[in-house]
Amino acid sequence: MSDIPFDAVGFDLDGTLLDTFRDLGAAVNHALVLGGFSAVPLETSKNLIGGGAKIMLARAIEAQGGVPEAEFRRLYKAMLAHYEAHNAIHTVPYPGVRETLADLAAAGVRMAVVTNKFEAFARSVLTQLDLIDAFETVIGGDSMGKGDDGQFLAKPHPAPVISARAACRAERFVFIGDSTYDVRAAKAAGVPVVAAAYGYCDRPPHELGADAVIDSFDALIPALSGLSRTV
Repeated sequence: MSDIPFDAVGFDLDGTLLDTFRDLGAAVNHALVLGGFSAVPLETSKNLIGGGAKIMLARAIEAQGGVPEAEFRRLYKAMLAHYEAHNAIHTVPYPGVRETLADLAAAGVRMAVVTNKFEAFARSVLTQLDLIDAFETVIGGDSMGKGDDGQFLAKPHPAPVISARAACRAERFVFIGDSTYDVRAAKAAGVPVVAAAYGYCDRPPHELGADAVIDSFDALIPALSGLSRTV
């Protein structure tokens, strides 16, 4: 493990560490049905994931005609409440996650999670799956507060990745994710990024612009070893 050219690794959550689409899709469908819309097949909910729960629901509702803002807020709150109560029913780590995290820890590599999921939800899921202790910090979509435009400083803004790097006390930091949000955030933060091709990629994995692409989580350490040490 000594040839890993990084002292810390940051991870996206949904579609990178955890296969979460069934529980997220169930929460979206709860809100859709409540609003008089048709539920969507759970498998298609993968295509909605990327920018956080609000964007996920907005995409689903817009595809069926949209609603006034006040009604959207009501449905969004209902979605969040459902997800809070049912966020680890079907969610599981991807194959190789537990073993690879253990190998990284054994090599002295510090780790962080940077997700657009609300921090409390991310911590809840990771705790229920007995993964929370692997990470120095968990930074959610609401953790960095809001910018001057009133929007949360979440990916693709670089602030969450920069904060994760600082929390890990890392000179050489790399980020792993499955979406354009992840790649843009990492590049804006000035760190290399690996694309998780097995995740919920919002464009073809090799078109995300990452420095490396992995087809499975257990390919991560070899990919890291192959990346440049000039970080």
